[in-house]
Amino acid sequence: MSVLESEFIKISTTDLQKTMKFYLNLGFETILKTFDRNANEQVAYLQFKNIIIKSNENLNANEKLGVIDISINTSDIEKTFKNCKNRGYDLSDDEIQDLSFGGTRVKFFSVRGLSEEKIEFYQKL
Repeated sequence: MSVLESEFIKISTTDLQKTMKFYLNLGFETILKTFDRNANEQVAYLQFKNIIIKSNENLNANEKLGVIDISINTSDIEKTFKNCKNRGYDLSDDEIQDLSFGGTRVKFFSVRGLSEEKIEFYQKL
């Protein structure tokens, strides 16, 4: 199955290079970078496990393009938090959050992306 046949999350940006760097540092990989002639914009497909993000550079968009939430499961929440903190990401909290519900305990934290998206990392304990 090709990337164009997959489901994905679309995030518009005014700076594709910065957006790609942001997600690559979070562990995503570039699986396709192209130019959409019909829309006259650069497009990149980035993948982390089974999550695919299609990011398109829309230079005519206003600064606040819209909000989207992405949740990513991690096997080591402490290591992921430390990595995000050391890289200077915009953390929503100063520490990892701990939540119990229905007999399940989850640790999580969030970072804010360049297009105001929320990326939540969580670990089910």
